[in-house]
Amino acid sequence: QVDPKDYTFSGLKDETVGRLPGKVAGQQFVIQDCENCSIYIFDHSATITIDDCVNCQIFLGPIKGSVFFRDCKDCKCIVACQQFRTRDCKKLEVFLCCATQPIIESSTGMKFGCFQYYYPELALQFKDAGLSIFNNTWSNIHDFTPVSGENNWGLLPEDAVVQDYVPLPSSEELKAVRISTDATRSIIPITRGRRQKSSDESCLVVFFAGDYTTANARKLIDEMTGKGFQLVQTKEVSMKAEDAHRVFQQCASEFIPLLEKGPVVALEFNGDGAVEGCRNTINDVFSGTKVFVSESKASASQDVDNFYNFADMQMGM
Repeated sequence: QVDPKDYTFSGLKDETVGRLPGKVAGQQFVIQDCENCSIYIFDHSATITIDDCVNCQIFLGPIKGSVFFRDCKDCKCIVACQQFRTRDCKKLEVFLCCATQPIIESSTGMKFGCFQYYYPELALQFKDAGLSIFNNTWSNIHDFTPVSGENNWGLLPEDAVVQDYVPLPSSEELKAVRISTDATRSIIPITRGRRQKSSDESCLVVFFAGDYTTANARKLIDEMTGKGFQLVQTKEVSMKAEDAHRVFQQCASEFIPLLEKGPVVALEFNGDGAVEGCRNTINDVFSGTKVFVSESKASASQDVDNFYNFADMQMGM
């Protein structure tokens, strides 16, 4: 029998509390009326509601459904979820991974950055929550109640350091979790999202489903960012033959048989020379793996638009 008390933090003040991996195991969780607390949920959950919290630091592991912040202020958070919503909140700073478009309502002073975090159990928790590490629309915020002439949200500084916002836990129990906030180890690839691109040259790369898709995508991200290119966005989505014709155009026929194995992982890189950089890296590092790469600078921006327009429709954006 599930005891709701095991899945609730309520009325706490000046405390550090949390749940270790395996302790929430997909249940719902409630956090309410907490002040000046550090709260860590190092597990996956069904949904989480956070009400009337003030000046708290909060880490929430992967949430299968929605996380809903209501009447909270001055909180700093790291959150991974399917859906993200706030209502009547003030000054929330959030490092976010969200599979769908994040929504704010009647909220002001909201700031967003890309989720970056690692501990050994996190990858499996993403799987258990049904979330892809490649589906993250952290910067594509929808303000339900915009005010003319005012901006209720913005992006955190690009060099924002996660630990400056949500420090590592200080309690003995929670120190057992082997955390790294080093961006290069983050379970979620760090993307630029809606930030200004540095170049008018982008390149689309699509990996097809197979045993090493995730590892290959990560390897290419490491290689390309190591060379100074920027990762703008990533996506994991299923494609059908007609989608392939729309996205891959004249090369569609060579990729269509690969679509039956499962979803594709697409990456957009940006920077002068991105197309050549991607093509060279793929030839050097992934010979023998079938990969779609933009042919030229001229076709690349169309490739990116074609793919992401299709993917956004697919995901109901």
